[in-house]
Amino acid sequence: MIQMGTILEVADNSGARKIACIRMRGGSAGQYAGPGRRHHGLGQGSRARTRRSSRSTASASSGRSSSGRGATTAARDGSYIRFDDNAAVLISNEGEPVGTRVFGPVARELREKKFMKIISLAPEVL
Repeated sequence: MIQMGTILEVADNSGARKIACIRMRGGSAGQYAGPGRRHHGLGQGSRARTRRSSRSTASASSGRSSSGRGATTAARDGSYIRFDDNAAVLISNEGEPVGTRVFGPVARELREKKFMKIISLAPEVL
């Protein structure tokens, strides 16, 4: 589960290295985010020569969650998928990814949430 204050790795080449979740989108829909849920993040560090500066805010979509698939939902066969880290992909206001590449696997829930561009950029969907 991802909640306010969680530090996430950035899984794309947008320039940011890590972000801290500062707010969930969706009002009273909940205070936790699983894969595919949108949230706002505050940049913790940036790579050299990039447009995305440190300490800037951005929208992100959770790509991987270390607490399991959707935190409470299982796959059809009853299994859970857990990743080694919490990771997010930075997205624009239109829902398109900011970077041109996505590193590492992403959760299948992104397909249900209509993040098809992220699915197509990812090397593996679990």
